[in-house]
Amino acid sequence: MFPNAIFLLGPTASGKTALALQIADRFPVEIISVDSALVYRGMDIGTAKPDAAMLARYPHHLVNLIEPTETYSAARFCSDARAAMDDICARGNVPLLVGGTMLYAKALLKGLSDLPEADPVVRAALAERAANVGWAEMHRELARVDPESAQRLPPADAQRIQRALEVFQITGMPMSSLQQRVGKPVDFPFRALKIGLAPSDRKVLHERIAARFDAMLALGFVEELRGLRARYALTPDMPSMRAVGYRQAWQFLDGAIDEKSLRETGVIATRQLAKRQMTWLRSMADVDKFDCLPSDWQERIIDRCAEFLAR
Repeated sequence: MFPNAIFLLGPTASGKTALALQIADRFPVEIISVDSALVYRGMDIGTAKPDAAMLARYPHHLVNLIEPTETYSAARFCSDARAAMDDICARGNVPLLVGGTMLYAKALLKGLSDLPEADPVVRAALAERAANVGWAEMHRELARVDPESAQRLPPADAQRIQRALEVFQITGMPMSSLQQRVGKPVDFPFRALKIGLAPSDRKVLHERIAARFDAMLALGFVEELRGLRARYALTPDMPSMRAVGYRQAWQFLDGAIDEKSLRETGVIATRQLAKRQMTWLRSMADVDKFDCLPSDWQERIIDRCAEFLAR
């Protein structure tokens, strides 16, 4: 019989972390982060990373793995997550995978698409062109060769636009087409409960996002980034600095936008991220979706976990 695993997935500000801690209080679980930003050391406020006291009480796997100058990939996540899951099961506990990086979750469950590896030469050429014409024009170029990817990506999402154009230049095929091809079947020897948080009122989620971004600013988010820029040889095109919020805070520190624009663009970018996360979630099969707005939503999910683990 396969060991159990629980996935808790959902958009930013939907309440995943608070619920994960409640689940950890009730069941013998260990938390594995499914978040492409929490892997970076020092990026704490802008990622809403659990603080040191919380991490001491509720240890999280795959948090604080690398420096902000390094890169992390879905392939490495799959390797790291599987190793953590095996260790957790060997201790007689249940892996609880929590986060909003849906690509990571899907790759772990279904395998990676048959996409080419990054090509530094192609990537550098695209970055140089973007510096000359702007990412809005690059987005229009993407719309001509891969309209499906362009429709999915906002014009300001430089990292993913660059990747989609890179894939097209390397293969001559749209990335959206290649993503339909799943690679070799993935070995996933776990019995998985997949829970998705799907807020019924987008306005409420947007209010939560705005409140959380305001709280980050009050906690010293900009100063955090200022310190990171002083400590590391960072550039704005590094994956860590393209994370939502950090990209806008970088522009503020460079004097490209004022404090009001920082708040406005940061909130808008986070809303766009939540929309993409919800799109990913809707595309995933066999997910038990729960509205995370009613007063009893956490207890309903805890009851579902209890039912699953009792089988």
